[in-house]
Amino acid sequence: MRLRALLETPSLGLRLLGGEQELDRTVRGVMTTDLRDPSRYLSGGELVLTGLAWRHGPEDIDPFVRILAAAGVAGLAAGEAELGSVPDDLVSACARHRLPLFAVDEDVAFATITEHVVRQVSGERAGDLAAVVERHRRLMTPGPTGGGPDVVLDLLGSDLDLRAWVLTPTGRQIAGAGPDSATEELPSTVRAHLAGEHLAAVRGGRRGPYRATVDSTTYSLFPVRGDGPDARATVLSDWLLTVEADTSDWPGQRLDLLQGVTQLIAVERDRRDAARTVRRRLAQEVLELVQSGAAPAEIAARLRVAAPVLLPGLGTAPRWQVVVASVEWSGGREPGGPVAQALLEEVLVDPGLAGPDPLDRIAVAHTSDEAVALVPLPPVEGEPANAPGSEASVPHAAPLHAATLLSGIREPLERGLADDGRLTLGVSAAVTSAEGLRGALEEARHARRVAAARPGLVCAAGHEELASHVLLLPFVPDDVRRAFTARLLDPLRDYDRRHRAELIDTLEAFLDSDGSWTRCAARLHLHVNTLRYRVGRIEQLTGRDLSRLEDKLDFFLALRIS
Repeated sequence: MRLRALLETPSLGLRLLGGEQELDRTVRGVMTTDLRDPSRYLSGGELVLTGLAWRHGPEDIDPFVRILAAAGVAGLAAGEAELGSVPDDLVSACARHRLPLFAVDEDVAFATITEHVVRQVSGERAGDLAAVVERHRRLMTPGPTGGGPDVVLDLLGSDLDLRAWVLTPTGRQIAGAGPDSATEELPSTVRAHLAGEHLAAVRGGRRGPYRATVDSTTYSLFPVRGDGPDARATVLSDWLLTVEADTSDWPGQRLDLLQGVTQLIAVERDRRDAARTVRRRLAQEVLELVQSGAAPAEIAARLRVAAPVLLPGLGTAPRWQVVVASVEWSGGREPGGPVAQALLEEVLVDPGLAGPDPLDRIAVAHTSDEAVALVPLPPVEGEPANAPGSEASVPHAAPLHAATLLSGIREPLERGLADDGRLTLGVSAAVTSAEGLRGALEEARHARRVAAARPGLVCAAGHEELASHVLLLPFVPDDVRRAFTARLLDPLRDYDRRHRAELIDTLEAFLDSDGSWTRCAARLHLHVNTLRYRVGRIEQLTGRDLSRLEDKLDFFLALRIS
């Protein structure tokens, strides 16, 4: 489909403002955005629709147009409802960058243009496309009548007899529907496997759809915005459309319809991402105040502004927890902060919270190297909220714990990072004041450094580990750790290898029993005399005395870092 054909369609209300020589460009899709930098969501050939909400001054115009031209979009259509007319500086910038520019009459909805483009690109039969139009209208409807991606999946189920799901890169299910148009839940193990397959395929540069088989069932995976300009920047934030079918022998028109569905789902993804703008800005402001050493009263004032946005209806000031995340790519060239922000917003989703936007109450900011999340908690017990029942709607009523934060999503994340990067998280304790927020931020950063010192692609550490030996051990040089453990434990390992004496197990049980002979013997199912013989052999082989606190401590540390 050409731009010229869109201009010649009266119902679309398009008026050409510049770029007449470029009207033979091919339109491959459509995207609606009011982001200042939508480059990560562009793959080339799109007709970009914008309401110009991103324009705060003339200085914003040229960077935006330059980004679109560099991404290879087909054209730009600007709505007149916001400003009354398209600014002259936008017309001039588009002319400089040879980008066709259209004005959209304020009486024409962007959804109308989107529906027309999707209908033409997909080339599917009229009945199917009428269903796309209706479901897209419902998708774009704000409020309780808008059904989100589920209404798009209804088409695949009712008209094409397909089961389909929309998943996040961690395997969380956004939507799902079957032939009877009822919501269907994909098992968590299957979701994790499919998300891992998707991430591995995107990292490998494969173009969708690609197939995966789980328990003899074949699924076809269609990336949603999977063809961004930098796969590493989006691999941990893109969604995927999963269809229970083998699409390898599908005709082109049927595949085009599925690609059209991913475009509709991308609209919803953009809407949710844009909805986080206010929360991100609040978090960014708090982070900048804390890092600049602002007075606690100034930070407290900003938190009072943030609390109603994040916890509507909560009368008393909440507690706060801080989570710091970093994504480090091999080579260290790309900044990991923006990627960590998108990923942290996904990791902190509370699946038990009702509604289509389960996590839109967590505020996440980022620097070039890290992302910082402000996690609101309800008041401590004994401090009732002013609004009855409001605490039930508060996400993460219990403080977060590093040990459980990544459970269930580690597998797909590790496959997405592979040997190309690492994710490390640090979690602070809960604080109740602005004075405590600065300490919580440093605490979370220290915990993240502890996590970074551990092996593995996805690691987390919490504040509770900062008061123990766990904080110190990861920062001991590797050669010192190896020499320390070899001197204490190698004689015991050699003896166990030759005699199967289980001295290492005996030593660990003895220390875990606080040196109690009877408890240790009962734990190992040994006679006390046998236990005394083994401990004596340990002391003889190592030259240490297990009745001395210093020697017990050395053995304890050696076992922990071995």
